[in-house]
Amino acid sequence: MIRTARSQAGMGFIAWLIVIAIGAGLLFAAYIWAMLSWDYSDGERAGWVQKLSRSGYVCKTWEGEMAMVSLPGSVPEKFFFTVRDEQVAQQINVAMGKRVALNYEQHMGLPSSCFGDTGHFVTGVRVIDEAMGGPMSAPAAPVPSAPAMPSAQPSSTPAVQK
Repeated sequence: MIRTARSQAGMGFIAWLIVIAIGAGLLFAAYIWAMLSWDYSDGERAGWVQKLSRSGYVCKTWEGEMAMVSLPGSVPEKFFFTVRDEQVAQQINVAMGKRVALNYEQHMGLPSSCFGDTGHFVTGVRVIDEAMGGPMSAPAAPVPSAPAMPSAQPSSTPAVQK
């Protein structure tokens, strides 16, 4: 079979398209790896986990919601989070209904919800002992006050005599 110049040019174009597609795929994979490896911020938030559910059609992730109350009677702020580790998700399920502190890392720039619905990935959980204090713990016992001292100054109101 004799190849013509036209067919050789077509093969070269297809080869370049394949090289470009593979290069773009490798760059995309490197970007995803970088976004999951380095966190933008990390920290700890405390409150009561209200919801933890496994959701997603194709990519199943643990998605949760925690109510953070700063003062009794105030409106709670909600902290939405994602759990990628199955063991941490089970620890949160066990601690449901108790006050907990969640350690998290924030990853920004992830391209799809397959990695989670939020950018806050919980990496650890710790149950907080309510006896240690805090806004929702039992109030402290009142301090007894000293008896009132009599005033050294004479009273300005005259005493009534019978």
